[in-house]
Amino acid sequence: MILCDTNIFIEIYRDNFDIIQTVKEIGQHNIAVSDVTCAELFFGARNKKELQTIRKDLNKLTIIPIAADISALAVRLVEKYALSHKLVLPDALIASTVIIHKIELYTLNLKDFRFLDNVKLFTL
Repeated sequence: MILCDTNIFIEIYRDNFDIIQTVKEIGQHNIAVSDVTCAELFFGARNKKELQTIRKDLNKLTIIPIAADISALAVRLVEKYALSHKLVLPDALIASTVIIHKIELYTLNLKDFRFLDNVKLFTL
Protein backbone atom coordinates (compact mmCIF):
# COMPACT_ATOMS: atom_id res chain seq x y z
CA MET A 1 0.00 0.00 0.00
CA ILE A 2 1.24 3.47 -0.92
CA LEU A 3 -0.23 6.69 0.45
CA CYS A 4 -0.49 9.39 -2.21
CA ASP A 5 -0.03 13.01 -1.17
CA THR A 6 -2.44 15.66 -2.38
CA ASN A 7 0.03 16.96 -4.98
CA ILE A 8 -0.07 13.61 -6.79
CA PHE A 9 -3.80 13.99 -7.42
CA ILE A 10 -3.40 17.61 -8.45
CA GLU A 11 -0.92 16.47 -11.10
CA ILE A 12 -3.28 13.71 -12.24
CA TYR A 13 -6.06 16.27 -12.68
CA ARG A 14 -3.59 18.40 -14.68
CA ASP A 15 -3.00 15.38 -16.98
CA ASN A 16 0.67 14.95 -15.97
CA PHE A 17 1.54 11.89 -18.05
CA ASP A 18 4.47 10.74 -15.88
CA ILE A 19 2.45 10.86 -12.66
CA ILE A 20 -0.50 9.10 -14.30
CA GLN A 21 1.81 6.33 -15.54
CA THR A 22 3.39 5.91 -12.12
CA VAL A 23 -0.01 5.66 -10.45
CA LYS A 24 -1.07 3.08 -13.05
CA GLU A 25 2.07 1.07 -12.28
CA ILE A 26 1.33 1.20 -8.55
CA GLY A 27 -2.23 0.01 -9.24
CA GLN A 28 -5.46 1.46 -7.92
CA HIS A 29 -5.82 -1.38 -5.39
CA ASN A 30 -2.45 -0.40 -3.84
CA ILE A 31 -3.24 3.31 -3.40
CA ALA A 32 -4.44 4.90 -0.18
CA VAL A 33 -5.17 8.49 0.75
CA SER A 34 -5.41 10.27 4.06
CA ASP A 35 -8.51 12.12 5.17
CA VAL A 36 -6.22 15.15 4.94
CA THR A 37 -5.82 14.67 1.20
CA CYS A 38 -9.57 14.20 0.77
CA ALA A 39 -10.23 17.46 2.60
CA GLU A 40 -7.55 19.35 0.65
CA LEU A 41 -8.90 18.11 -2.68
CA PHE A 42 -12.48 18.99 -1.75
CA PHE A 43 -11.34 22.43 -0.58
CA GLY A 44 -9.56 23.01 -3.90
CA ALA A 45 -12.52 22.06 -6.08
CA ARG A 46 -13.54 24.96 -8.29
CA ASN A 47 -17.16 23.93 -8.78
CA LYS A 48 -19.74 21.22 -8.03
CA LYS A 49 -18.84 19.15 -11.08
CA GLU A 50 -15.18 19.06 -10.08
CA LEU A 51 -16.18 18.18 -6.51
CA GLN A 52 -18.27 15.27 -7.79
CA THR A 53 -15.37 14.02 -9.92
CA ILE A 54 -13.02 14.14 -6.94
CA ARG A 55 -15.53 12.34 -4.72
CA LYS A 56 -16.05 9.64 -7.38
CA ASP A 57 -12.30 9.14 -7.78
CA LEU A 58 -11.64 8.98 -4.04
CA ASN A 59 -14.42 6.43 -3.54
CA LYS A 60 -12.33 3.99 -5.59
CA LEU A 61 -9.40 4.20 -3.17
CA THR A 62 -8.60 3.19 0.38
CA ILE A 63 -9.15 6.21 2.62
CA ILE A 64 -7.27 6.19 5.91
CA PRO A 65 -9.00 8.21 8.63
CA ILE A 66 -7.19 10.40 11.11
CA ALA A 67 -7.28 8.14 14.16
CA ALA A 68 -6.18 9.07 17.67
CA ASP A 69 -2.72 7.51 17.27
CA ILE A 70 -2.13 9.41 14.03
CA SER A 71 -3.26 12.66 15.60
CA ALA A 72 -1.09 12.19 18.69
CA LEU A 73 2.00 11.46 16.62
CA ALA A 74 1.29 14.45 14.37
CA VAL A 75 1.19 16.74 17.39
CA ARG A 76 4.57 15.39 18.55
CA LEU A 77 6.05 15.86 15.07
CA VAL A 78 4.81 19.45 14.85
CA GLU A 79 6.25 20.19 18.29
CA LYS A 80 9.60 18.73 17.25
CA TYR A 81 9.89 20.02 13.68
CA ALA A 82 7.70 23.11 13.19
CA LEU A 83 10.44 25.56 14.11
CA SER A 84 13.42 23.75 12.60
CA HIS A 85 11.86 22.42 9.38
CA LYS A 86 8.59 24.40 9.06
CA LEU A 87 6.51 21.21 9.34
CA VAL A 88 2.83 22.14 8.97
CA LEU A 89 -0.08 20.23 10.45
CA PRO A 90 -1.43 18.67 7.21
CA ASP A 91 2.02 17.29 6.37
CA ALA A 92 2.48 16.07 9.94
CA LEU A 93 -0.83 14.21 9.71
CA ILE A 94 0.18 12.63 6.41
CA ALA A 95 3.61 11.70 7.77
CA SER A 96 2.02 10.22 10.88
CA THR A 97 -0.34 8.17 8.73
CA VAL A 98 2.50 6.52 6.82
CA ILE A 99 4.51 5.96 9.99
CA ILE A 100 1.62 4.38 11.92
CA HIS A 101 0.49 2.22 8.98
CA LYS A 102 4.07 1.37 7.93
CA ILE A 103 3.47 2.29 4.30
CA GLU A 104 5.32 4.42 1.76
CA LEU A 105 4.46 8.00 0.81
CA TYR A 106 4.29 9.11 -2.82
CA THR A 107 4.78 12.86 -2.91
CA LEU A 108 6.36 15.48 -5.10
CA ASN A 109 7.29 17.58 -2.06
CA LEU A 110 10.22 15.49 -0.86
CA LYS A 111 11.69 18.39 1.13
CA ASP A 112 8.58 18.44 3.32
CA PHE A 113 9.18 14.87 4.51
CA ARG A 114 12.77 13.70 3.93
CA PHE A 115 13.99 14.91 7.33
CA LEU A 116 11.56 12.51 9.05
CA ASP A 117 13.49 9.29 9.63
CA ASN A 118 10.47 7.01 9.89
CA VAL A 119 8.79 8.23 6.70
CA LYS A 120 9.49 5.89 3.79
CA LEU A 121 9.28 7.84 0.53
CA PHE A 122 8.10 6.01 -2.57
CA THR A 123 10.48 5.96 -5.51
CA LEU A 124 10.33 3.95 -8.72
